Amino acid sequence: MTSLLVRPTAPDAQGTVIDVTPASAGWTHVGFRVHKLAKGQRLEASSDDQEVCLVLLTGRANVACGEHRFDDIGKRMDIFEQIPPYAVYLPNGVSYSVEATTDLELAVCAAPGHGNHAPRLIAPDNIKQSTRGQGTNTRHVHDILPETEPADSLLVVEVFTPAGNWSSYPPHKHDVDNLPHESQLEETYYHRINPAQGFAFQRVYTDDRNLDDTMAVENGCCVLVPKGYHPVGAAHGYSLYYLNVMAGPKRVWKFHNDPDHEWLMKT
Repeated sequence: MTSLLVRPTAPDAQGTVIDVTPASAGWTHVGFRVHKLAKGQRLEASSDDQEVCLVLLTGRANVACGEHRFDDIGKRMDIFEQIPPYAVYLPNGVSYSVEATTDLELAVCAAPGHGNHAPRLIAPDNIKQSTRGQGTNTRHVHDILPETEPADSLLVVEVFTPAGNWSSYPPHKHDVDNLPHESQLEETYYHRINPAQGFAFQRVYTDDRNLDDTMAVENGCCVLVPKGYHPVGAAHGYSLYYLNVMAGPKRVWKFHNDPDHEWLMKT
């Protein structure tokens, strides 16, 4: 079975430090990359048969796709400023470039595209912010590309979990195509931790425990969730950020809580 924990590598010529493809993950829909570009460095790429959401995790950049140009976008210089990012949606079948105007950490979120939408800027003011949970289950959410916004397959969201808190909790899953009760979605978690030497834990498990992996997640790691429940715990003293990319047969997020822990929703 493919390892669910993907550790960052040294940057290649295009600054790639994380590279998840459907083939490498052993699934069908989600692709995910992270590039770390120095000021002035340029990324040239094609979306091929995938629609793409470029998320400027930190830094500023010029993004170009045909006649569409988004110049010197970006505001967040540190992820843990906890302000919404700039992002750019691109359809399948286009070439695009990203030129870093400062040092840049860029996420490339991908899933099957069908040519139904034009390139567009997703500005921070267009991103809904919310807080979920209570007590040590509190976390803060930025909906970058939710199902209420146009796209063919992609769902993209980022979450800030305070130190010592739980997230994606109570444990939930979305691995059965059984709408309106549950949707089938593959998912990646790209983790950042503050301070960077810290760690978090993520468990991915199914009801029958045929899949039951618990991982110590360090700064810059990516966790694959092909199926099953997938709670996350942030260690005391270390706040946690993660970027989620989801896609499946239908662009709907409907999850099912682990029945053993459903009682937590009533407290």
